[in-house]
Amino acid sequence: MDPEQQSFARLLAVCRRLRGPDGCPWDREQTLESMTPYLQEEAVEAADAIARGRAEEIAEELGDLAFLAIFCLEILAERDGIRTAEALERAAEKLIRRHPHVYGDAQVADGDHAYRQWQQIKKGEQGGESLLGEQPRSLPALVAAYRIQEKAGAVGFDWPDPQGTLEKLREETGEFARALAAGRPEDQAHELGDLLFAVVNLARHLKLDPERELRSASRRFRERFHHIERRLAERGRSPHQATLEEMESLWQEAKDAGKPSGPGDEP
Repeated sequence: MDPEQQSFARLLAVCRRLRGPDGCPWDREQTLESMTPYLQEEAVEAADAIARGRAEEIAEELGDLAFLAIFCLEILAERDGIRTAEALERAAEKLIRRHPHVYGDAQVADGDHAYRQWQQIKKGEQGGESLLGEQPRSLPALVAAYRIQEKAGAVGFDWPDPQGTLEKLREETGEFARALAAGRPEDQAHELGDLLFAVVNLARHLKLDPERELRSASRRFRERFHHIERRLAERGRSPHQATLEEMESLWQEAKDAGKPSGPGDEP
């Protein structure tokens, strides 16, 4: 048995021990419904670790996520009789079916072609009327928009390059500006949604994760605003007592201090 198989077997044994008669009372009380928030939290923590790029942290968070997935599979086995091995076998069979260019005689030219093939096979399996399929209601809106655009792009309904998406973004910005000038709240909301959708499309074409980049932008804003608060406190003042011009100057100070020196970093 190789190290991965040994580790998987050990993790599975830990899950079963925790759920067993001599295990942990808290773990025995859990249900699929009660575990859902933990799955969501661990998935986000894993994504955050990947964004930070720290290998040890990524390994830890993905390990936690793997534990929760197996733990929930064990709950499912106890509740509905679908064993963990069966669920994993289903996943393997699905991957084999959807990769006929690897496990069969099909040919693909590149990754985009492979993705289009995946979507077509998936649609045939699920019997849906649309390649867009269904999305979880709790899926973050930026992620949902990204996936919708990705699936539409798989059948050729897409801009050929990022320049097209940038032009669309400019078009949507103009439409939002006109709605804002007209003072119609409903139109403003509609156009703002279109503008956000266009931003996500640009991110997708640039192979950037809009959810991750927005989180990074929020973190930078927080750090710079904290700088404003600290510098004002040194002067015996608070943001409520400062002028906008003063805070803008301190914001620029924080931005200049945090500028990376390497090429390709934040301007």
